[in-house]
Amino acid sequence: MMVRRFEGKVALVTGASGVVGRASALAYAREGAAVLAAGRDEARLAELVKEIEGSGGRASAYAVDITSSASVAGMVEAAATRYGRLDVALNAAGVFGAVAPLADYDEDTWDDVIAVNLKGVFLSMKHEIAYMRAHGGGVIVNVASNLGAHYRRPGASAYVASKAAVSHLTRTAARDHIADGVRINALSPGPIDSPMSLRPGETREDRDARMKAALPIGRVATPEEIAAAALWLSSEESSFVVGTDHVVDGGAAA
Repeated sequence: MMVRRFEGKVALVTGASGVVGRASALAYAREGAAVLAAGRDEARLAELVKEIEGSGGRASAYAVDITSSASVAGMVEAAATRYGRLDVALNAAGVFGAVAPLADYDEDTWDDVIAVNLKGVFLSMKHEIAYMRAHGGGVIVNVASNLGAHYRRPGASAYVASKAAVSHLTRTAARDHIADGVRINALSPGPIDSPMSLRPGETREDRDARMKAALPIGRVATPEEIAAAALWLSSEESSFVVGTDHVVDGGAAA
């Protein structure tokens, strides 16, 4: 019989209409959590909630602008109001932006990537921590990337800068708030089987061949593998893990 590590708990997942967020929301629900699935794509969120409920789980959707403090505050309040508590938050919302040399990088695209990937994590943590420390603590996992503090991709300056910042912001917040009972870590995935891992004009077969040569493990990750790492970091199994950046990238940054 599978141990349901999140039985009776409430998990908030941002970026739940994306690949990692969706897989994680499904995994939290399978392990007993009530899930507030937050994101921008309301149609995909509705499909996710339907799938969770169809499997006997509990979930609801919340349309959020992750760059707006008021919208993020409403998201956290919605999780607590609908389910009576908030135990876990997975901040997985993110965008990749453009690929161009830094001197040619579009300023508006830069601003959008930084706003979603970095400000969005800051605002999410700010409001999640405020609730958690007032209600007995909780766990936060921020999705960074191995294309940040661990590895580089030329042409992806905004994405790399934002994800490196998330990694370091996580460490700072973890030290700030572990005494409040809020345990915070980051998760840095490598390439995942998702549209984001495809270069312009590239097929999945082309990508798989490229990754077989580039990655020590010889393949991209499945979304479920990244979700499994996120659940471990937010479970009691990792209760002594604080302020880390947990790299899950098939050996790319080794």
